[in-house]
Amino acid sequence: MLRMAKKPVVRFSANFERNLEEIERFLTEAAAPQAFDGLLDELLETVIPNLERFPEMGRPFLRRQVRSVEVTRAAAALNRKLAAVTSESDAIREYVLKDYLLLYAVPGAAIYLLAIRHHRQISFDFEGHCG
Repeated sequence: MLRMAKKPVVRFSANFERNLEEIERFLTEAAAPQAFDGLLDELLETVIPNLERFPEMGRPFLRRQVRSVEVTRAAAALNRKLAAVTSESDAIREYVLKDYLLLYAVPGAAIYLLAIRHHRQISFDFEGHCG
């Protein structure tokens, strides 16, 4: 008898849910609320099914080259937290959508959506820092 592998369960972290709320607010303020509906459709119809079928499809996030002291510290802290959950060093991965970067973890039989950001949300307030 042929056994089918059980599909991994996809779970949303509290941070991921907060990120979605921030994206919705950002897109509403940018007069593009329909873009949020498109994101939800893409998550439900494409991203989640892709991850269920190919959980390791994203690039290993912690293999990225570190280029600052702040990122070095953050990566070390993340590695310590990850080590408490799994011995798999590539458990945190990134999934690149057209306008979004999604971080997720595969520490075993579950997939945890950790964070999502629209590329335009990553900006600097030069006016607030210079003056």
